[in-house]
Amino acid sequence: MPCAISEMKDPKKLTALKLLQLCLNSNDPDAWNEFVSRFQPLIARVVIKAVRNHTRILPTPDLVEDLVQDTFVKLFSNNCRALRAFHFEHENSFYGFLKVVAINVVQDWWRAYLTDKRGGGRQLVDLDEARSVHSAANPQKDRERRAFYEMIRCRLSMLKNEPNFARDVAIFWLYYWHGFTAKEITELPGIGLGVKGVESTIFRLIKFLRGGFGDAMSG
Repeated sequence: MPCAISEMKDPKKLTALKLLQLCLNSNDPDAWNEFVSRFQPLIARVVIKAVRNHTRILPTPDLVEDLVQDTFVKLFSNNCRALRAFHFEHENSFYGFLKVVAINVVQDWWRAYLTDKRGGGRQLVDLDEARSVHSAANPQKDRERRAFYEMIRCRLSMLKNEPNFARDVAIFWLYYWHGFTAKEITELPGIGLGVKGVESTIFRLIKFLRGGFGDAMSG
């Protein structure tokens, strides 16, 4: 019994099913934060591959971030209707469900892109409601994260004349922002590097950034 109570206090120790149940039944901010943290890398991987299938190029970090957020919006909107309607058979079935939702989001984006509807004023259903579940609990942290992201992007743009700039920056964002491992990055189309090559690229860019930000890039 003490172990069960301890697990309930720490969402990181819960299975996917128990975490989902806790989120839906308690609306606990810590549980929702764990939900987003745990499944964001999976959704990002699916988004990148799905966009790559449509465009034949690696998507920008901004586009990946937008589509990942759109996926969470679809999951959380209308009082998490999609999550509540899901019939949880086993862990893999839930991962498959998340992949389907992410792919559908990318397909919606692609259709809108082709018909010139993805411009200013793009609307998302229940955007404020959905984001409040996983980001409004700590809006200051979210703002700081976005500001730091802009600082990094600005400094990396100083390398734009390097021959492999687009690939190297994509590797950096996949690793540092979206949580991919070096091995996972090597498996993406268009990378063309082994694990050591990816790790070397990440190390070089982080060293370059530390030259401008100092301790801000530590860890």
